This record gives sequence, C-alpha cells and structure tokens, in this order.
Amino acid sequence: MSELEGRGTLTVGERRLHPVTPLRRAWAPLAVGTGWAVHDPDGAYRQVSELAAETVLLAGLALVVIASLYGFLTWWFTHFSVTDTELRIRTGLLFRRTAHIRLDRLQAVDLNQPLLARFLGVAKLKMDVIGADKKDELAYLGEPEARALRAELLARAAGFAPEHAREVGEAPAAVLLHVPPKMLAMSLVLSGGMWVWAVTGITVPVLLWFLTHSIPLLIGTGLPLLGAAGASSVGRFIKEYDWTVGASPDGLRLDHGLLDKAHETVPPGRVQTVHVVEPFLWRRRGWVRIELDVAGSSNDVLVPVAPREVAEAVIERILPGVVVPSELSRPPATARWCVPLWWRGYGLAVTDTVFAARHGRLRRKLSLVPHAKVQSVRLVQGPWMRLHGVADVHVETGANTSVGARLRASAQASELLESQAERSRTGRREAGPDRWMSGEGA
Repeated sequence: MSELEGRGTLTVGERRLHPVTPLRRAWAPLAVGTGWAVHDPDGAYRQVSELAAETVLLAGLALVVIASLYGFLTWWFTHFSVTDTELRIRTGLLFRRTAHIRLDRLQAVDLNQPLLARFLGVAKLKMDVIGADKKDELAYLGEPEARALRAELLARAAGFAPEHAREVGEAPAAVLLHVPPKMLAMSLVLSGGMWVWAVTGITVPVLLWFLTHSIPLLIGTGLPLLGAAGASSVGRFIKEYDWTVGASPDGLRLDHGLLDKAHETVPPGRVQTVHVVEPFLWRRRGWVRIELDVAGSSNDVLVPVAPREVAEAVIERILPGVVVPSELSRPPATARWCVPLWWRGYGLAVTDTVFAARHGRLRRKLSLVPHAKVQSVRLVQGPWMRLHGVADVHVETGANTSVGARLRASAQASELLESQAERSRTGRREAGPDRWMSGEGA
C-alpha cells in the first residue's frame, strides 16, 4: 500500500462525510475561473473569443474534470471519529490537518441545513468549543446521521459514558416561545434601520444623478444601499422566520429559518450579557428584542421580537434568579453638559444578581451582566466630565464586551467601582460549575 493510499484509508472508528460532499468542494476550482473572468471581463472575453470553439469546449470539460477530481479527493481524505475523550477531524489533500476537539470543552453543537442541503437530505454540524475563535464543522452528513451524532456529542459532553451516549439520544425540549410570521414582519416594518437604509438608497442615487448624470455611478451607489435595506428587512425575515425557543437540559434550543434551517443551542453558563432592545416604534405594542453575548459562540439573538413579559420569562430561564429591573436611576442634571439631549437615556440598576445599564433615547438597550460574569471593573473620567462631577463605570465580560454605566455622579461612581468588584468576586465564588444537561450553572 502506498503512502497516498494509506492516508485515504479509514482506520477503526473513522467515518467519511456524505457522498454528496464532493459537489460542495468542487466549486473551488470553478470559483477561481469565475473570479478571473469577473476581475478582468474585457480581457477574458478577448482571450476566449480568439480561441476555436473546440478549444473552449475542451477547456470547459477539463475544468469540470479538475473540479470533480478536487472535490472527490478532498472528500476522500476527510475523516472523523469520536473517541473516549475527543472528536477528531482529519482534513487536507496536500497539507494534513487534524482537529482534536475535547468533548469536555464542547459547549454547543449546531445543526444547519441550507436550502439545497434540505433537498438532498443532508446537514452540517458546527461545534462551539471553549477557548476556540473558529468553529470546526462537519459538512455534510446525512440528516439522520447528523442528528444522531449531535445527540451523541452532547451526551458525551454531559459526562455520559461512551457505551451509553448513543442510547441517551437527544434531550427533549419544551417550547417556551414561538414568533408568529405576522409579528416578525410587523416588527421589521416598525424598525427604523430598514427605513433609514431605504430612504438613503433612494435619495443618494437621485442626488448623484442630478449632479453627475452618470448611470454607472448611479447603479454602483444605489444597488449596495438598496441591498443593505433588503438585508435589514427581507434578509432578517428569511433568517428569523419560524423562530422557536425551547428549553432542554442541554440549554435553550433555537430553531429558525425560511430557506436555510438552523438548529442552534445556547450553552448553559456561557451567556455573559443579555441585552433587552426596545426600538421607539415598538414601545406602544410592548415588544422587545433579546440579544446575547456568549463566550466563544456566534449566537447573538435569543428572541427577535416578543411581548416584554414573555421575553422576560425566557431571560429568567437562561439567567436563573434574574429579574429584569423596572426602575433605573438617571444621571445627575449636570450630565446634560457632557451629553446634551441624550443624557436622559442613560440609566443604572444594581440588584443582587445583575449589573444593569441602559442607554439610548429612541432605541433603548438595557444590558444585564450577571455579577459572576464580570471579569474587571474600571472607572473613566475625562477633564470635562471631572469638571461637571460625573464619571463612567465599565464592566468587562468574558465575551470581550464592555457594558458602561455612563454619567454617574463622581462619588457614586467611586463607590460603584469598589462595590461591583466585591460583588463580582463573591458571585464567582458562589456560582456553580457550567454543566451540560444539569440544573447547575449560571
């Protein structure tokens, strides 16, 4: 057996991806040719037009063969296996790479199905690992195999023995919230961002037309602006369609998507900050949006839109014992000289469980940081703020984010700095361990 054959041969316990995977990998060589044509369309057209029809046909056929061979070889040399302690993924045609994903460091396993994958009956798994900036993925697996492997990985991460992990199966989930499509569509209509992009996408090209009468400039400016407006409305509707939040022992399950289906898990104990967002036009209806900062994860939305009382009930599930404060203290009147007009939009509340800070007048955003998740506290006071007797207090979290209590009276800010540092130390000592499939954790 040659070295090349040996590298492509499966060892005990190793598995390959689904046979349709080469179709996904085969696009790389085709993308190179497409990129060359798009980069220099005139030169590409001249060079192709100078060739005989037979030559063009043979070149196209050769490109298809090369793409197919590349897709097959990358699939052939990709293996994965689950051992007693880790998930191993071996990839690479010329340069080999082996990813060792420790199961005790695994915090989430997301299952995604793009539109074409749904028709083909396949899915991909994305693994969130503590301390890793980039997600490793297995794309693609047959949908039943992907769901079974996901359940096995979650069970193994929870501490179940290898011989029992497959028998455990996927933990049951109870539906906490479902966002109706009508409510989602109405929330997007009432969001200011979509209208800002839409108005900008219309007015800016019209002004440029009157100033320059240049059609290429008109198209080059208008299309990206209209595309941004579409992404903030139609794109969000497609992504957040049929949004469902379910509670399970391994965390909160998020299922959503109109074309591309996503099944994500918000890992227990890894949520660093919860943001309650309230756009101006939502207030009359009592709607809010819940966003997250999760350490080492890309999950940033918990609830796209929901009545406040329903959203707060979901927050209590992800942050047990936390009650969203209804009363917040405002900055002193002298703060108006530091931030005119908008100073009344800032607020602060510190409870036994969270540090809560709000900012914004038109689009309010209340950030809740559990005391146990605060990594550091700092006080910021510039010359102008010192002159008017105010200062900012910022808390830093493990998700590399900062939440600030802005424009507090200097004496209050100094006291808050000391007291919050002590609350954070106490919170970390009393917090339970982050565990899968258990009632423990923050």
